[in-house]
Amino acid sequence: MYITVLGFLGCASIIFFAGKKLSYYGDLLAEMTGMGKAWIGLILMSTVTSLPELMVGVSSVTILKSADFAVGGIIGSCAFNLGILSLMDFFTAKDKPLFTQVSQSHILAASFSIILLALAGLGMFMDRSIMIVDSIGISSIGFALIYFLAMRGIYAYQKANPAITTPYEPVKGVTLRGVALRYAGLALIIIATAMALPYFAEQITVETGLGESFVGTLFLAISTSLPEIVVSLAALRIGAADMAMGNLLGSNIFNIFILFLDDVMYTDGLLLRDASESNLVSIFMVLMMTGVATIGLIFPFRQKRIILAWDTLIIFLLYVFNIVLLYRLS
Repeated sequence: MYITVLGFLGCASIIFFAGKKLSYYGDLLAEMTGMGKAWIGLILMSTVTSLPELMVGVSSVTILKSADFAVGGIIGSCAFNLGILSLMDFFTAKDKPLFTQVSQSHILAASFSIILLALAGLGMFMDRSIMIVDSIGISSIGFALIYFLAMRGIYAYQKANPAITTPYEPVKGVTLRGVALRYAGLALIIIATAMALPYFAEQITVETGLGESFVGTLFLAISTSLPEIVVSLAALRIGAADMAMGNLLGSNIFNIFILFLDDVMYTDGLLLRDASESNLVSIFMVLMMTGVATIGLIFPFRQKRIILAWDTLIIFLLYVFNIVLLYRLS
């Protein structure tokens, strides 16, 4: 048991430190290419920080043949990403709650997240009765279509409403090729480490008797979301709360797209239908958390009466309630 836990924590630590460096080089890459932090941050950074979720999902369905780990890890990661908003708000000043520091443009990403999550919940009931391909559910095809529609819509919005940026100032000894190579190397480290996480998670499930949905939602989701934590807190520290918010919401959109890729590689049936229905608890909770975040973006609280504003406090309580319910169900 101790070796399994140490192995799991070791993988999580590698992802944490590699993710921190990866985020730095990804941000530098965005500046050096001149394509803009907002758009590159949404695509590059959210995709990069979601690499662990991608590889965990792939290894869960191809090696372990576990639909529960794949779905539980993805939905749990979405919940944890929103929980990071509460962590970020904890470190903000009392008169500057998190949602007062970000623009309402994030409502667009939050809205697409709600659509994708609702489709995931619907797919757990609908996929087997409406099939286009034997091994791919219709909801998974919807994930791919809506993901690319979301990227196109958000890109069009950001192009019509460009952010004010400062030109990149070249640093002596730092080249685009060097940054790209470091970026690729760190990405490979994260991919290789993330491939081992499902094995340790499965061992924890067997040795503790906890359900796969609970372990996937808690342990896998937290460890694979470590890069998001690093990126978000670092961005908040330099006053780039908008970048942090975009990274988290963008990661949630990409996470649901990962379910499409997992379903393509899952050959034992339909991914969502074979996953435990207890994952619906997490889907409903993430929908509520995203809804609260959307309200916070529209009507942010201007003052924190306690350590958190009311919106981020409710998000945190919903996350804890989700974990408690899954534990009871397992």
